[in-house]
Amino acid sequence: MSTPDLRSAEPVLAMDTLFDVVVVGGGPAGATAADDLASAGHRVLLLDRAGRPKPCGGAVPPRLIRDFQIPDHLLVARAQAARMVSPTGAQVDIPIEGGFVGMVDREVFDEWLRERAASHGAVRCTGRFDSLQRTDDGVVLVRWRGPGEDAALQQVRTRLVIGADGARSAVARQEVPGSAKGRWVFAYHEIVQTPAEPPAGFKGSRCEVHYDGRLSPDFYGWVFPHGGTVSIGTGSADKGFSLRGAVSALRRSVHLEGATTLRREGAPIPMKPLPRWDNGRDVVLAGDAAGVVAPASGEGIYYAMLGGRLAAEAVARCLATGDGRALAGARRAFMREHGRVFWVLGIMQGFWYVSDKRRERFVSLCRDQDIQQLTFDAYMNKRLVRARPMAHVRIFFKDLAHLIGVARV
Repeated sequence: MSTPDLRSAEPVLAMDTLFDVVVVGGGPAGATAADDLASAGHRVLLLDRAGRPKPCGGAVPPRLIRDFQIPDHLLVARAQAARMVSPTGAQVDIPIEGGFVGMVDREVFDEWLRERAASHGAVRCTGRFDSLQRTDDGVVLVRWRGPGEDAALQQVRTRLVIGADGARSAVARQEVPGSAKGRWVFAYHEIVQTPAEPPAGFKGSRCEVHYDGRLSPDFYGWVFPHGGTVSIGTGSADKGFSLRGAVSALRRSVHLEGATTLRREGAPIPMKPLPRWDNGRDVVLAGDAAGVVAPASGEGIYYAMLGGRLAAEAVARCLATGDGRALAGARRAFMREHGRVFWVLGIMQGFWYVSDKRRERFVSLCRDQDIQQLTFDAYMNKRLVRARPMAHVRIFFKDLAHLIGVARV
């Protein structure tokens, strides 16, 4: 598929227009759900507010590229290695053998996904979600305001709603019990222009992850090359921590303080799936709204797109049967496939990221080739690798040695 054109003029929608589903939010989750449903012949409205994308390193694993048919031209870089940097500056370089990690520019990538959905029949509208109401015959009224301070309130009628409107979702707050139980970090990054003469130590084919309490007391900092640009960022749940100051320090440490800054972005990033993703009737959540960003790693694009696809499948079942209980299938399917990974990553973050002493040991632990191989196998294919039982045994004892301080850093 060629690069889609930018969006055309906003459609004029009659207030009595009835859709099968309105998708609120046009990020990877919402755009994927809208595309799947529109491709299946359903009447879909994709409502997305105007604005810049959230801060994101932009890494996409090979499984995402395969499963969601992402064309090569959207990959602005292919990372062939990862570098982990400890608080004392110790470096562990991990080659990505037999594959690569794709890097995308979220501003271009997200728009391409939205336009793909539109090319398959989804109707696109720009606006900020306001509220949901219901008529006596069970139809949902979705209300929003278009761009601009004085924009009038608009509405359409729909049978179902997918809330893919990001962390701290307005749809979730209004409709899904338990949505306030989510956990977030606030992420901030700066997109800078790659210098014509990159500084010493910088490689456009290598992602860097910096584990250092000065850059984040509970997360990590990153330097992710995007071809002509670089994403430099960090995140933290500590409201008093200066993210901008940490990014400035990180830019100095990698000698990119003089690079031209193209844009700055910040947003909350969820760190735990919500306990419930639907209201049992006519609303289901997807992506950041459902909390599906991996703990420890912060990876979210693949999980968002998978969540969007599972939400679309649950909506299709609900439309076919008229049974709102079908919407709960989205969360069940996601947790069945990835719940264990999220649980393991949550334990890792809660243990290794709490002090620089532990961060130092964590980076040292990652020198182990068994750990490197199994980690990248799991990342590239999005599943826990069970084919090498002795490697798992070796990792267990090595990890135990680091936990109790027997292993040398």
